[in-house]
Amino acid sequence: MKAHDGMYIDGAWRSADGRDTIDVVNPVDERVIGTVPAGTALDVDTAVRAARAALPGWAATPPAERAARLAALRDVLVARKDEVAETVTAELGSPLKFSQAVHAAAPIAVAGSYAELAATYAFEEKVGNSVVHHEPVGVVGAITPWNYPLHQIVAKVAPALAAGCTIVLKPAEDTPLTAQLFAEAAHEAGIPAGVFNLVTGVGPVAGQALAEHPGVDLVSFTGSTAVGRRIGALAGAAVKNVALELGGKSANVILPSADLAKAVNVGVANVMSNSGQTCSAWTRMLVHRDQYDEAVRLAAEAAAKYGDRIGPVVNAKQRERVRGYIEKGVTEGARIVAGGPEAPHEQGYFVSPTVLADVTEDMTVAQEEIFGPVLSVLRYEDEEDALRIANGTVYGLAGAVWAGDEAEAVAFARRMDTGQVDINGGRFNPLAPFGGYKQSGVGRELGAHGLTEYLQTKSLQF
Repeated sequence: MKAHDGMYIDGAWRSADGRDTIDVVNPVDERVIGTVPAGTALDVDTAVRAARAALPGWAATPPAERAARLAALRDVLVARKDEVAETVTAELGSPLKFSQAVHAAAPIAVAGSYAELAATYAFEEKVGNSVVHHEPVGVVGAITPWNYPLHQIVAKVAPALAAGCTIVLKPAEDTPLTAQLFAEAAHEAGIPAGVFNLVTGVGPVAGQALAEHPGVDLVSFTGSTAVGRRIGALAGAAVKNVALELGGKSANVILPSADLAKAVNVGVANVMSNSGQTCSAWTRMLVHRDQYDEAVRLAAEAAAKYGDRIGPVVNAKQRERVRGYIEKGVTEGARIVAGGPEAPHEQGYFVSPTVLADVTEDMTVAQEEIFGPVLSVLRYEDEEDALRIANGTVYGLAGAVWAGDEAEAVAFARRMDTGQVDINGGRFNPLAPFGGYKQSGVGRELGAHGLTEYLQTKSLQF
């Protein structure tokens, strides 16, 4: 798609306040494929004012009508799914098949789920001698990352619309074209003027202005834990609500009774998916000491098959960050059994699919989020040791457990300090709540739990 040179505010594309721009770069060949405006605090203020003006009308719109607009949005995304996939591929470097199967398809499913929820959710309930109203929290400032550019937008905007909130979106500067495409889709779907607004820009300017704006009632952010802390502090100063989906260092625990080959192969695929740029990726594989050498061999073989199947990471800074982690892992005693820090191609921001063996729980690569195609394989002595290692980071976003008996896996999963656990390769469920424990965030996204983040309650006693 062709980049817009303005902001989508109050139902129209409007000129930006300043003259600064952001180049959008294709990570595969490092070409500039578009330019968008770098929003200022004034752009954010204009958008927030439009959202506040539109709030009373949208909040009073019957849920059935809000559901109809969401259904129309889903239909537009379906009609433009090929364009969505091509845009994500151009901005993020994701292979086209993956963009079609995940980057375009998942947002359609999520938008559809909220169209249904908006029509069926009990926005009012009788509790004893009270009537409890669930009302929109107000104006939402949504700040989204680049790794799943459209999915992360829809996961925030769709429940906010269903709840009756109005929104100002500040997307990641690496993938603004996908956000502009979404703005076009919202306009085509008949979302009223001012209900959805888009300001492109960089985090320290537009993002900060949105987080601290007094006209914003809730800040919903997905990204790093460090930035999440900053946003939490800005929002806390104004005593406003936050929903933070932050980092992860998820454990893939393979119990001795599991199908080892299947668990390893699926685990490697999970880490390499989206070039490792997934906050919930199972980047720590925990294997019993008696099966460790075989698991490392299987993981190395599996990773080698992904050399030409994954795309680059998003930009040069991220590439160097990931390669630096690999080098640090080796310095601290890890052993490379697949991949490594060397660039696999002369052009593009590629990182080799990498497996590190002999990783111990105290190593940097076992504690910090790398956000690239890097798997650390750790050994454990017994089940209690595995649980201690799995729970031994500051994060708690996701994880996996494999066992020959499902009940055994479930029993272990219940003791993991994490927000979501896949049992023996369980499939992604767009209706299940997604979010983390500890420093992985505050709040939940997706399904009915995601909707409640954008609601506040009022009780009337009789």
